[in-house]
Amino acid sequence: MRINERRSLWRRMKPHLLVFDAPLAMILFLLLATSMITMYSAGIEYPGRLEGQIRNTMVAFVVMWAAALVPPQTLMRLAVPIYTVGVTLLVAVFLFGIVKKGARRWLYIGFDIQPSEIMKIAMPLMLAWYFHQKAGMVRWHSFIVAAMLLAVPVGLIQLQPDLGTSLLVLSAGLYVIFLAGLSWKALFGLFIAGAAALPVAWSLMHDYQRDRVLTLIDPTKDPLGKGFHIIQSVIAIGSGGIAGKGLLKGTQSHLEFVPEHTTDFIFSIYSEEFGLIGILGLILIYLLLIGRGLMIAANAPTLFARLLAGAITMAFFTYAFVNMGMVSGILPVVGVPLPFMSYGGTAFVTLGLGAGILMSISLHRKLVQT
Repeated sequence: MRINERRSLWRRMKPHLLVFDAPLAMILFLLLATSMITMYSAGIEYPGRLEGQIRNTMVAFVVMWAAALVPPQTLMRLAVPIYTVGVTLLVAVFLFGIVKKGARRWLYIGFDIQPSEIMKIAMPLMLAWYFHQKAGMVRWHSFIVAAMLLAVPVGLIQLQPDLGTSLLVLSAGLYVIFLAGLSWKALFGLFIAGAAALPVAWSLMHDYQRDRVLTLIDPTKDPLGKGFHIIQSVIAIGSGGIAGKGLLKGTQSHLEFVPEHTTDFIFSIYSEEFGLIGILGLILIYLLLIGRGLMIAANAPTLFARLLAGAITMAFFTYAFVNMGMVSGILPVVGVPLPFMSYGGTAFVTLGLGAGILMSISLHRKLVQT
């Protein structure tokens, strides 16, 4: 009798304990292990930085586990409230947010929060919900409504100003719109319109944003000023050679030539110490992450789940591509962290939430099938 009771208890608890998609969990473990090794070296001059990364990882793990337990149907019901709260907080930031380093991005509610981070998940949630409601009835005006839902938070974030986060939220929303069936002709038309609007966009950019673009084109014009970060980052990446200099032997970081080398520029430190072989290994892990996420999206049981999983997966790709591009000198510096590698509490929680949603979609697909 006791044995039967134990088996019955295990059956009831099993869905709540074994919530992780095994391939995705293994990929994330490899990525986080790489992050810890790199952070040990990059943060050795900053006492507590490695411990902070471990703490952030543990918090992100709890968030991921909790999100994995939430059925996609529940996420769909929460989409509109989360989006509404996120936009409301962005308006509050615009009206009476906290200014740090010339940017109004934070809101004090007993502690500082950055509402724009919420929109990285709220935006694909909202648009996935919207197109799910329109399943089988998507028309050209449906995409206009979706574009308006996307434009509001992106515009509010850009006003802070925060170009990096606004681009990430924009890309997450555009992925949903594309996956919902936007035609290639429409995409080409949008590309042409975007190219034609570049002069207007240039005139609306802040001075520091224009400086970043000009620095990308020719960092040597101000090698000891605005171009210093990019030049030193590229030197660090190139000096790693094939096999790298070895752990703790990266001179660019430990001699303080590379700025923010535990956050936005951690890839340059990793490249210097682990070389081309390490870079290829890291890129392979990210490709596996993206591939597994797209498989989860392809096998999702509902349109909402497919759109959400696809958008989150491609958001991971955008994070990695933009970060590697900016520290390599092929994209402007926009303050985008390397996913699951760069130090940062809020970003880690957001990434953990995104991974948890992928776990949820994978888990509940299996539960439906069984």
